[in-house]
Amino acid sequence: MSDALDPTPYDALLLLSFGGPEGPDDVVPFLENVTRGRGIPKERLKEVGQHYFLFGGVSPINDQNRALLDALRKDFVEHGLDLPVYWGNRNWAPYLTDTLRELVQDGHRRVLVLATSAYASYSGCRQYRENLAESLAVLESEGVEKSALPRVDKLRHYFNHPGFVRPMIDGVLKSLAELPDDVREGAHLAFTTHSIPTTAADSSGRVEDHGDGGAYVKEHLDVARVIADAVREETGVEHPWQLVYQSRSGAPHIPWLEPDICDHLEERHAAGAPAVVMVPIGFVSDHMEVLYDLDTEADAKAAELGLPVRRSATVGADPRFAGAIRELVLERAAAESGKAVTPCALGSLGASHDLCPVGCCPARAPKPAAAGADSTYA
Repeated sequence: MSDALDPTPYDALLLLSFGGPEGPDDVVPFLENVTRGRGIPKERLKEVGQHYFLFGGVSPINDQNRALLDALRKDFVEHGLDLPVYWGNRNWAPYLTDTLRELVQDGHRRVLVLATSAYASYSGCRQYRENLAESLAVLESEGVEKSALPRVDKLRHYFNHPGFVRPMIDGVLKSLAELPDDVREGAHLAFTTHSIPTTAADSSGRVEDHGDGGAYVKEHLDVARVIADAVREETGVEHPWQLVYQSRSGAPHIPWLEPDICDHLEERHAAGAPAVVMVPIGFVSDHMEVLYDLDTEADAKAAELGLPVRRSATVGADPRFAGAIRELVLERAAAESGKAVTPCALGSLGASHDLCPVGCCPARAPKPAAAGADSTYA
């Protein structure tokens, strides 16, 4: 294997995702896992689970992860990168703890982690790191010597890597082409991502990025601008655009990021927009919140308004995304080996940090986290 494809010091890649139910009987137990410690009654969870029951109780996220695993393994083999890829979830099988146990049994000691969340935030980064620390602590409690536990390092945020952004640009171009000729040129672009509490947004990213939406909003705005600029360059049309939000789930009295996509569609229709392309830049794949909040709820709102809409594709298992992960693996391996690295990134923000610093995306109640400057498992 050439030096260019040497993953040393890493000996495995772990795909770490949220998880989702794979049948009606899984829905409430899955939601109990997601909401553990919040005291939410089972009857309320059954109400929340209606989104899943509309789709047979099956979230598409696990199949999306299987497809991404296949794409990663195929890409690694084709490019001569000898690195096994494992998969673990936070909230459903295959569970993270079980996968880390398997990694230990297979003798792996340096593991890179790919989280299926591209941006900085507590729920999109720090919480994954807390889950890693929790699972490592479980293995330690089972008798695994701390020296035998794998060191886990998380790949940097890849929101602005070309292999993540270019498929989204192509998705927008395709969606625009699918609109009727008489509304295409005036179509607005609604870049969507998960709404989070404004306090969580303001404290996202490094301490120096905190405030006014934090790194979470800054990163999404930068990617949206890159995509909109590329669409203008390739079509010759300047499409108005805005960053909007979806999937709010918190109490009404707590401020969350706005506007909601459905409110935005009403506003655009009232302002005379002839059509809207919804661009889910905040989601790696077509999981439940994309299928329900956009393809079901927002589509219904657009139909009610008589507003033509299209929803562009998420990145999913696009081969270019798999290639981006390979590049990120080699980039991090080179940096860990003391070699000079030129990170690849689009937009104005540059490449994200490799190691989450102290104070990055803090939780309300501090908990141990792995794969960061404050890790107890370094």
